[in-house]
Order: sequence, then structure tokens, then C-alpha cells
Amino acid sequence: MAYAAGVDVGSTQTKAVIIDEARKIVGRALIDTGANVVVAAENAFDKALEASKLEDDEIEYVIGTGYGRYRVTFGNAQVTEISCHGRGAAHMFPGTRTVVDMGGQDTKAIRVAANGEILDFCMNDKCAAGTGRFLGAAAAALDIPLGDLGATALRSTKTVRISTTCTVFAESEVLSWLGKGKKIEDILWGVHQSIAMRSAGLMRRVGVEEQVTFTGGVTKNIAMVKALEEKLAVRLNVSEDSHFMGALGAALFALDRIVASRAPHDAPQEVKL
Repeated sequence: MAYAAGVDVGSTQTKAVIIDEARKIVGRALIDTGANVVVAAENAFDKALEASKLEDDEIEYVIGTGYGRYRVTFGNAQVTEISCHGRGAAHMFPGTRTVVDMGGQDTKAIRVAANGEILDFCMNDKCAAGTGRFLGAAAAALDIPLGDLGATALRSTKTVRISTTCTVFAESEVLSWLGKGKKIEDILWGVHQSIAMRSAGLMRRVGVEEQVTFTGGVTKNIAMVKALEEKLAVRLNVSEDSHFMGALGAALFALDRIVASRAPHDAPQEVKL
């Protein structure tokens, strides 16, 4: 039995996934990235090994992805997170044609082929207004745990329109509305609506084609899922493993490398990156 792994080092959290040659997830782990990216990658991989009950020498190939992919020092190769999220999404939801990946620092809109090959993409790499960081600023201003934002926002009965386009000023605007007597849930739903609007704009630039799969850490936020679905007028593919989509895609690419290495030398080989 062959085993492959993917390690997705994000700005906020690091994920690791181990799969077998049947492409089944046998181990996974998620930890906070923290200040030391190298250690985060190692710890996430170790925890995934522990979950899979495998030893590190049983993993034939490891691919790093995410913003810290070159710091996965024990890895064999690196693949961009855009390719990995596209591949992972198409594997988990075979009908996927559009992917929205929302992380702590950026949001990516990706259009993929049936096999997960990237056809087009764009990202808000110059502004964090449509990302998890924007939610973090609102949570800090209102002194609410990030995990409670979604449920609180869904209690809203009247949306407060958030006008700022900059994460730096988000906290000030949130506190301003709070000082004017607006309800916390109405302010938060406005924050979610603002992020959804910007994300939907990114997606329309690459083309919104069903099915749409939502990946990244913000998939855990139920209000963000609802807000995006309303803006796009489609139902999003979301699963408990959506947070691990980049690491899963990296593991699938790693398995490709293993399969290719076993092919006869005179046979044509093609590994998509």
C-alpha cells in the first residue's frame, strides 16, 4: 500500500493530510501556524501520522503547499495552493467547476476543469477586506470569539451596511455602529454581507459555473456560507473536510508522483502541476 501526504502551510493555520493509493484520507491534522513555519509544518505532519497510525518512512512522497510551502523542509516538492485547492475540490466534489478559497489573508476565485486542472483564477492579494482577517477585526472589536461569529450574525433582523473597504478601519466602523445603538448581530451580518459581496465580485471575474465549492478555514462560519449563497444565488459545496482541501490536493499530486515513478520507463508519463 502506498501512502502520500500534503502539507498546507497557511498564514493562520497549517493542515496536513495523508492518503492511501485508493485516494482515501487515512490521517489529517490542523494546528495554528504560529511564528515558526518550519515547526508548524513538522508538527502538523507528525499529528497526521499519529492519526493514520503510520510511520514517517511509510510515506513515499510529500508535497508542500500554501504560502509557507517552501518551508516544508521534509517535503519532496511544492505545488501552489491554487492548483491544490482546485485539485482537492474537484476530487471531493467531482462536479466542481468554480472554487472560492477564503483564508486568513486572502481570497481566491478559481475556475477548474472536470479533472481539477486550473482554467482561470484571481485573488485579492492587495487587500484583506474580503478575507478571514476582516472577520477577525470585527470579532476583536466586539470581543466575540471567532467561532461564535456565524451563529450570532444569523440572528440579525436588520442588516447594518458596512462601508469600509479596508480591514485597518473595520474595527473603527464596527465600534461606531455599536456606539449608535445598533445590535451586534445586525453589525456582524453586515460584515458577512460585505465580505460576500467582494468574494462574489472576484468569482464573477473568472466565471461562476455550477457547481461551486467553498474551501478554506472560513467554511466553518455558517453565516459566511449563507451570505455567499445569497450573493451568488447558488448552493455551495461544503464539507467537514473543506478546511483541508489544499492539503488534500497536495496529497493527490504527491500520489501522482508515486504512480508515475512506478510506470515503465518507456511508457508516456504526464503529471499535472
